[in-house]
Amino acid sequence: MKTITADFEYFSAATAGEALDLLAQHKDDDYRIIAGGQSLNTFMKHGLLKPEIIIDIKGASDLDYIKYDDKEGLKIGALTTHRKLEQSPVVAEKYAALVDMEVNVASVETRNWGTVVGDIVNADPAADPAPPLIALDASVVVASKEGTRSVPAEEFAVDLYTSAVEPGELVTEIQIPALPANTGFYFTKYSQLHGDYALASAAVLLTLDAKKEKCVNARIGLGGVGATPIRATAAEDILKGKKITDELLAEAAQAASEATEPISGIEASAEYKKELAGTLVKRVAKEALARAQKA
Repeated sequence: MKTITADFEYFSAATAGEALDLLAQHKDDDYRIIAGGQSLNTFMKHGLLKPEIIIDIKGASDLDYIKYDDKEGLKIGALTTHRKLEQSPVVAEKYAALVDMEVNVASVETRNWGTVVGDIVNADPAADPAPPLIALDASVVVASKEGTRSVPAEEFAVDLYTSAVEPGELVTEIQIPALPANTGFYFTKYSQLHGDYALASAAVLLTLDAKKEKCVNARIGLGGVGATPIRATAAEDILKGKKITDELLAEAAQAASEATEPISGIEASAEYKKELAGTLVKRVAKEALARAQKA
């Protein structure tokens, strides 16, 4: 469907295929894709964006799903709302910390309309989903008329409010691997108000060996402390292959803090955010370890 207003042309797609056709036709134009549209509406209201074309995919019901199996893991369609992820029984069973994350995303009204994929495509470094997706080794599936490609979650945001999506492309799915045995995963953020954007956030995944004595894998994602979400690989390396102790966690937390590049703002200084990131990593890693030991 096409509608022309005084400000832009509006197209709606009923399927993913229709959306890709529209994107192919308009890949060289100044367009924006909306699903929930909450972030785009805000940008347009303040005059920060003035697209000539809007392509609405909210009606593409074939992109609205949550699927899981033990071999391929979790698949989250592009139209899956935050609320649906929060209320999914399989997500609660297999990736409980994602439910914990969602409960603190904005308000229920926002979660009922806004999509998880929309949040990561918006590429706000303080938004909640990216750090957990990095820790979970997730991939983002990007499609065009020419085919599909998979982008690791840690590489998806390339700059402030800029993602790896190219003209003519559409994110169709997030893929999260099934968690190995003896794995614990946790996420938390610090914000001034419940549901607000994070001053800093941290997600940690730890996998222990069969005897649950040593760490065989660690992944750490950070948010709100750089132009993009950050994977703290130096901190991960400190934990891998070792028995995790409080002293080791303190060392890893310091390395994670050093990986950040926050910007001072009215809410907190850069120095405060750096220290906060390290504090959160230590706290979150302790909980991830406890969950791995119980798994």
